[in-house]
Amino acid sequence: MTATNNVNAAADDQQVIAIITEALRSIQFGALEITLHNGQVVQIERKEKVRFQPPARSS
Repeated sequence: MTATNNVNAAADDQQVIAIITEALRSIQFGALEITLHNGQVVQIERKEKVRFQPPARSS
């Protein structure tokens, strides 16, 4: 790997970290699945659940 590739890889790593961080911050209920191939992140899948609270009953 050349120096240029190392710089590009570092920039790519920072972008992946930023995307994962934002996905974690923005999800309240659900899952974040990170798929790797040969040690590289190739896919990030976000599964989010939206939950509704039933209205409070008054007695």
